[in-house]
Amino acid sequence: MLRTPAALADAERWTAHNYHPLPVVIADGDGAWVTDVDGRRYLDCLAGYSALNFGHRHPRLIEAAHAQLDRITLTSRAFVHDQFADFCRGLAELCGTDLVLPMNTGAEAVETAIKVARKWGYRVKGVPDGRATIVVAENNFHGRTTTIVSFSTDPDARDDFGPYTPGFVTVPYGDLDALAAAVDDTTVAVLLEPIQGEAGVLVPPAGYLAGVRRLCDERNTLFIADEIQSGLGRTGRTFAVEHEGVVPDMYVLGKALGGGIVPVSAVAARREVLGVLKPGEHGSTFGGNPLACAVGTEVVKLLATGEFQRRSAALGAHLHAGLGALVGQGVVAVRGRGLWAGVDIDPALMTGRQACERLAERGVLAKDTHGSTIRLAPPLVVTEGDLDWALEQLAAVLREAR
Repeated sequence: MLRTPAALADAERWTAHNYHPLPVVIADGDGAWVTDVDGRRYLDCLAGYSALNFGHRHPRLIEAAHAQLDRITLTSRAFVHDQFADFCRGLAELCGTDLVLPMNTGAEAVETAIKVARKWGYRVKGVPDGRATIVVAENNFHGRTTTIVSFSTDPDARDDFGPYTPGFVTVPYGDLDALAAAVDDTTVAVLLEPIQGEAGVLVPPAGYLAGVRRLCDERNTLFIADEIQSGLGRTGRTFAVEHEGVVPDMYVLGKALGGGIVPVSAVAARREVLGVLKPGEHGSTFGGNPLACAVGTEVVKLLATGEFQRRSAALGAHLHAGLGALVGQGVVAVRGRGLWAGVDIDPALMTGRQACERLAERGVLAKDTHGSTIRLAPPLVVTEGDLDWALEQLAAVLREAR
């Protein structure tokens, strides 16, 4: 007897409806592949929204976690533990920054960056108290806390969660003129995703990120790059901003930083930016805990070799070539960089949800967004053969629908 129906029914009975998962119940994973409770294997082409950049149960990450589990897992930041400095130093060196502030979730890191930017604006830039503003982009996705959804333009994320936090100005993504018009003496930061993931893997126009950097320099404003999904090898570089040679004032990191094992996030910045925080002004009980730091340190070591960035660039080119061949065959458009793609399905054929359901029936896991778009973000350990097989399944789904 199949176990999946009963497991799905139990999940429906006992959990609130904050997600609409595909009808798959995963029980095991290895590399780029997962197995459900009934023994069926699937190629994971979502990778936990980039949290699994190194695949499921990467041996070095599992080994680091096991070793730390046998020693100590939590101290709180009331004390210093022996993994903390190594992690912070390694991540700071990877980012080319001075300081790191570890947290847990991506949303928590974004909230941290917002607080730091505001305090920097008051103490360094000289913005009058209570008047700091942060410029953000339409169709952004930075998390789901009450402050963050206050500047979301997605009604599903925002509606019915007011009253909303003030202090944010929204401009069209990729529009430098609109950004320049929005930045004024009260602006303490520009907060952007170098590539908008939830919006459908939207890549900004060439020169946009470099233009943001110049504008922030001219207006004495911080540039905060939310690299939670786009960073740590996903786009073929360590950070997506590197495609335009840009260095932001703050990196916001998460997801892959925890190696798919524990939630780890961080803000990395120069000393004159992160240094505005003083003891007692911000904190997190689990942020920078020993287990998180042990795993995070190994993640940094994996990235320091450049191997995963190179894999993402090479395999990403192969993926995008294959997807490009499907344009006009049921695919309307393809966007992305590295092993990250937004694929617009012809809405006359099916919705993005229907496409993902049909792919799952064929053993490929992907996720839809905004109607007819599906997102592909396989682990960076995926093989060329895996990608070819996934492309064959997508082609078959499209062919059957035409």
